[in-house]
Amino acid sequence: MSSENADAGRENEESSAVWDVVVVGAGPAGASAAYAAAVAGRRVLLLEKAELPRYKTCGGGIIGFSRDALPPGFELPLKDRIHAVTFSLDGKFVRTRRSRRMLFGLINRPEFDAGLVEEAQKAGAELRTGVSVVRVEQHGPAVPDRRTVAVVLAGGETVLARAVVGADGSAGRIGAHVGVKLDQVDLGLEAEIPVPATVAEDWAGRVLIDWGPMPGSYGWVFPKGDTLTVGVISARGDGAGTKRYLEDFIARLGLAGFEPSISSGHLTRCRSDDSPLSRGRVVVCGDAAGLLEPWTREGISFALRSGRLAGEWAVRIAEAHDAVDARRQALNYAFAIKAGLGVEMGVGRRMLKLFERRPGVLHAVLTGFRPAWKAFAGITRGTTSLAELVRTHPLAQRALSAMDR
Repeated sequence: MSSENADAGRENEESSAVWDVVVVGAGPAGASAAYAAAVAGRRVLLLEKAELPRYKTCGGGIIGFSRDALPPGFELPLKDRIHAVTFSLDGKFVRTRRSRRMLFGLINRPEFDAGLVEEAQKAGAELRTGVSVVRVEQHGPAVPDRRTVAVVLAGGETVLARAVVGADGSAGRIGAHVGVKLDQVDLGLEAEIPVPATVAEDWAGRVLIDWGPMPGSYGWVFPKGDTLTVGVISARGDGAGTKRYLEDFIARLGLAGFEPSISSGHLTRCRSDDSPLSRGRVVVCGDAAGLLEPWTREGISFALRSGRLAGEWAVRIAEAHDAVDARRQALNYAFAIKAGLGVEMGVGRRMLKLFERRPGVLHAVLTGFRPAWKAFAGITRGTTSLAELVRTHPLAQRALSAMDR
């Protein structure tokens, strides 16, 4: 073989050893990113530290924006379809609002997440489970050139990629590498409670949302067949108070006599406005980027939408031949996030501040003012958003501004 052919052979071998896109984390954000990059025809590796399926602390509500961000033809493994919402103010002033059309659906995360990963695999992504990422390097001896990122795994193995998407959760390695900054941390506690058929029938098609006793807190009951997902969330800092709220909430509902099959906790983290979304050829999405709605702490739709964008822009970053072009594509990704999800988060922060100060006002408006209920229904169905409502309805803008003061 001539030296020229040998050089070409080595180049091809090195190229095949480098993935176009490596995605770290196989939750909704990571699976969506892997799917988007694989559909574009790129070589994609999806890394997950757990074995799938795995449990995740999450209410499991699928609103319209989540449904619309799913891969084409994806069949939602719905456990229930919600047509009614019961609202209460720390157990008092209970009122149920109903809708002829479905408001949103409920899923169990193990089935849902596994289904999304399967879609990514069908699109061509390769999955590796049971692997933990130790660090990411963009300079140093493990990095062969400036177009490559080294993903170092536990045990010392190194995976090379032209672009990396971090979707490994709010306390993951990739967010730390990028330098994600947070300005809101909340503690969610949840219990999966199996119930008799008579109890399950009473909850079928209906959820409960309870505005809680601590500022910014609320509780929920989400029915999923023969199991009720019961949880509460509040600002981190009073773990004992949050635990007490959950215990009182379960007792008040008459569910204290049923043994939970799973009891779990989870911290949710919202990014600050100036938090970076990329570093070099690495971008973050979903929880790893601190992307979720600050008031309701809804994260699935934010994960799916940001994951899809991250996968699409990771393809462009992978194609970039120099640092300047890679940075340009990463900044375009950040702009897309801030122009959409970032605006929604801004309105959500204002709603959270209002809710912390005046939960009774919000409860009265939602339960007694029909346009507010219609707006709530529109948000859950995905026909509008909080940001869109404030932008297009002068009355909503004036009301929010007045209550801001």
